[in-house]
Amino acid sequence: MTGSAPAPAHAAALADWLETLTGVRNLAANTREAYGRDVAGFLAFIAAHRGEAGMAAIAKLSVADMRAWMAHARAGGLSSRSLSRALSAVKAFVGWCADREGFDATPVLSARAPRFQKKLPRPIAESDARAVIDGIEVEAAEPWIAARDTAVITLLYGSGLRISEALGLNGDALPLGETLRIRGKGGKERLVPLLPAARAAVEGYLRLCPFEIAPATPLFFGQRGGRLSPRIVQKRIEAMRHRLGLPASATPHALRHSFATHLLAAGGDLRAIQELLGHASLSTTQAYTAVDSAHLMDVYARAHPRA
Repeated sequence: MTGSAPAPAHAAALADWLETLTGVRNLAANTREAYGRDVAGFLAFIAAHRGEAGMAAIAKLSVADMRAWMAHARAGGLSSRSLSRALSAVKAFVGWCADREGFDATPVLSARAPRFQKKLPRPIAESDARAVIDGIEVEAAEPWIAARDTAVITLLYGSGLRISEALGLNGDALPLGETLRIRGKGGKERLVPLLPAARAAVEGYLRLCPFEIAPATPLFFGQRGGRLSPRIVQKRIEAMRHRLGLPASATPHALRHSFATHLLAAGGDLRAIQELLGHASLSTTQAYTAVDSAHLMDVYARAHPRA
């Protein structure tokens, strides 16, 4: 969008807003950084475009200003998807400023995001998911590492966890029961099912783990005794992907997508799946209905005698 820094008055307001957001919504560091970057780019453009900074400039923003910023961003190579995300952050920031300063933010809040084709989740087939889990230990150098990797991958697919959620588990999750309490995005907690196969995989790892697991230690250790890195899991899946001839979309996160899609195909309730995945909005979960429908149409096209 622009490489310029926002004016000092704008930068101060942005810092206050991010601090407020962090306190209220417990933003992840990456999310906070993305919001800050998007809004800073917008503020730098507005200061140059209008020739003024401070709250007065923000309060006087017009529909034409918003159009100019979006045109500038698109000309700079920003995709429709990224611009839509940036506009959402800008609206939130300007709305916060309007509440604090008492001005009308309608010209900004009424700006319409560009349309873009949402990418559908790309799950892998049930048989491929099982093949990944069954074969992951082949890639490990030691038995305890093989057991660890199997346990992590089984949790991603069997409980629909994000990789950060699985690797963020501590020893206080033990002893294992039929459910697992997960702290997800924004610090929100949810209960996910812990299937017998997943529980058995974790318990198999616990028997072989050479490190002492206490309530405050990681549940899943790296080879040198620290918390297991997501990159290690990604590399294991990548190796299995090449071994099994799976597409590049077969990633750790694809196992979470597969959990949801296969659950939906088996008759799972959409709102229940939303709760299990920890989605804030049902619309996010609804993407899986499109995936399932696409799969059904593919089966129909290949199987119907007149297709």
